[in-house]
Amino acid sequence: MPKMFGTDGVRGLANRDLTAQLALDLGDAAVRVLGDSGTKDDQPEGRRRALVGRDTRVSGDFLAAALSAGMSAGGFDVIDAGIIPTPGVAYLTSVLNVEMGAVISASHNAMPDNGIKFFARGGFKLPDSKEEQIEAVLGQDWDRPTGAGVGRVSHDTVTATNLYIDHLVSTIAPVQADKSQPTPLKGLKIVADCANGATSVVAPEALRRAGAEVVVINASPDGYNINKNAGSTHPEQLQAMVKASDAMMGVAFDGDADRCLAVDEDGNMVNGDQIMGILARAKKNEGTLAHDTLVITVMSNLGLKLALKDMGIKTVETGVGDRYVLEEMLRGGYTLGGEQSGHVINREFATTGDGTLTALMLCNEVMRSGKSLKALAADFPQLPQTLVNVPNVDKAAADTNAAVQAAVAREEELLGGTGRVLLRPSGTEPLVRVMAEAATQEMADEVCARLAQVVADELAL
Repeated sequence: MPKMFGTDGVRGLANRDLTAQLALDLGDAAVRVLGDSGTKDDQPEGRRRALVGRDTRVSGDFLAAALSAGMSAGGFDVIDAGIIPTPGVAYLTSVLNVEMGAVISASHNAMPDNGIKFFARGGFKLPDSKEEQIEAVLGQDWDRPTGAGVGRVSHDTVTATNLYIDHLVSTIAPVQADKSQPTPLKGLKIVADCANGATSVVAPEALRRAGAEVVVINASPDGYNINKNAGSTHPEQLQAMVKASDAMMGVAFDGDADRCLAVDEDGNMVNGDQIMGILARAKKNEGTLAHDTLVITVMSNLGLKLALKDMGIKTVETGVGDRYVLEEMLRGGYTLGGEQSGHVINREFATTGDGTLTALMLCNEVMRSGKSLKALAADFPQLPQTLVNVPNVDKAAADTNAAVQAAVAREEELLGGTGRVLLRPSGTEPLVRVMAEAATQEMADEVCARLAQVVADELAL
């Protein structure tokens, strides 16, 4: 039986792969697994509680209802927070001291898809072992509560959203003793592309309260337009609007707002690696970058590592996936990490990637430094990169085939310290991704082509 949980929860085509019945069963199974972390005395009046939030997809309506039904049937009181970013659910799971949180979202995927991911007490994504336990009991019958033992479902969108916005703004502009609200972003004109997703209300409000002048685009969700030619996967509108409105910068979120990419004043993209570099340097300068180390994945550009090394900042690499970044951060006591895609985890203030938090931190550094985003990003140049997907190959043999490994060694010797190569088997398809970085685009293309040919020849099915 294929594994149900992927790298970020359970995903699929809503009402085909991800049905109301499956959502109900997942809620039912989750209370059995995640309800074992404490006693009923931990919760108000002896009740256990769960929090559910979702993005703006139309399918979120029936999936939220089904998931909440499964949880409440299992004896949990459910707080339905309505439409709220994924990191908002993580934050509220922590501060409201609920037993678990769940968010219904397919992140940057197209509207017909949806997904369900869970957070344990404290707001942390589940380890593989917990997901496996949920799968193991999925659909099984058990002695469910009856009478007063069943849970209630309450709806409180306004309180949940305001708590989360208050938290976000406080990270750069904590309310003063006299109850006044500082405005560190005063004088900053920014365009925010909300992808018609979950942060359509949150991000513009948080940026404005911090003092910014905000031009908002793609913040009119109708259930069908999430991520449609908008947001971090389609930044063309944002790039054009930054230049047309004479803004200092722009930020783009994905549908559930756990990632953020940026655009400088000339409309140039600033990716997650460059954002992490800017924030890592800022935190090192203020003494809050634990162990002077940034946690990255194997997909981060070598240019980032080289630039940080010159600044006295170390890097630690993990596999692809922000939860693996977080696991390494917790293991090593690190405070900042993330992915090139724009997932940035700031452990001072969050337990998961938070796009709106990242945007606020980046804006704050632009204002604090007195430099433009373009100037800040220029300190983290990206080496030319080429990526080729090699299909119809035995991906499992990529790490053990002698000829392939010999070819990798040859190319690495050729590049020396000026580039690198990476082979990554796909998690869902019979293909291997071959990536090369080098001092010039021509060299990256040549290295990647040679290595891809070896993979195709040696691993052909």
